[in-house]
Amino acid sequence: MFRTTSRAAAAAGLLLTLGLTTACSTGQESVKSDAAPAAPVSGKISITYLQKQGDQEYFVGEAAGAKAKAAELGIDLKVVNLGNDANKTVSEVQSAIAQKTNGIIIVVPDPAVGPQVVQTAKDAKVALLTSDDQICATGPDPSACNKDSLVARIGFSGQQMGAEVGKRAAEEFKKAGWSPADTRIISAWKQDVTVCGDRVKAAKDAFATGAGAQVQNIDVATDNTPTGAQDKIAATVTANAGVKHWVVWGCNDENVQGGVTAMENAGISADNVIGVGLGAYLACKDWSGSKASGMKAALFINGKDVGALAVQTMYDKLKNSKDFPKEAFAPTTMVDPTTWKSAGVSCS
Repeated sequence: MFRTTSRAAAAAGLLLTLGLTTACSTGQESVKSDAAPAAPVSGKISITYLQKQGDQEYFVGEAAGAKAKAAELGIDLKVVNLGNDANKTVSEVQSAIAQKTNGIIIVVPDPAVGPQVVQTAKDAKVALLTSDDQICATGPDPSACNKDSLVARIGFSGQQMGAEVGKRAAEEFKKAGWSPADTRIISAWKQDVTVCGDRVKAAKDAFATGAGAQVQNIDVATDNTPTGAQDKIAATVTANAGVKHWVVWGCNDENVQGGVTAMENAGISADNVIGVGLGAYLACKDWSGSKASGMKAALFINGKDVGALAVQTMYDKLKNSKDFPKEAFAPTTMVDPTTWKSAGVSCS
């Protein structure tokens, strides 16, 4: 879902918080970010939703959910696709403020811009909420943040999602009857994205518990895109030519689909691959045809639910001065080739 971006922008970030929910380990006292704006907004509410990779299936759904909720609540909503551009993130925040938006919901392409985004919104007394990925008010790395400096977030629980993936992978592994000695796990993710790390760690822990066996894991750093994952995992497969069976998981469907494709191109049969996706928006495409796929299951995360919940949460803050929750989570469902349609997965 991301490409590697320059972290230079983070150096310009000012180290104050907009009143959300964490303070990085700087020793500074955090400012309550959800305290601004203090008074309810009178009249029609305007919200700007800034998304990384807005053309990705998940984020398209998220925007649709946000728009539907905004229409229901009578909100003026503007959705902006940031792509993977960290510099555009800051300029679009400034543009939204100049256009008198009351609140900003943001999915950042790079968490390094977090401090600058938070400070810019704080100076303008504009409410700020993140969806999906975390940002820190006082530093570029959310994983190094104290909880009091993490901006309030709407999304999914990384730990819960990862645990579901690892649990299902363990079930598939035991069903396949593979030997741990000739099996390897690939964990693929963009390693500077905190929520990705949470998901992968939880998957590892759940697999170890559920499989009842020790299987060697190989961490693969990717850019969270299918092609990026495919290239990196292809190199990993080549370097481990003696491995017969592969388990693949990662931060999102993109990583797993990239891995499954890399293995298919390397001549590894679908019977020797257990891919468990996270999202299901790409996994379902593998299941739409008659060809066997190494993608055995995927955790369905519905972007529409997150977009709608984010808009509702921002509305409650702006209209009724209701404090942001530190985090609010949408539901998830594990699906496979036999259940994805009945679960409501949208596959275009």
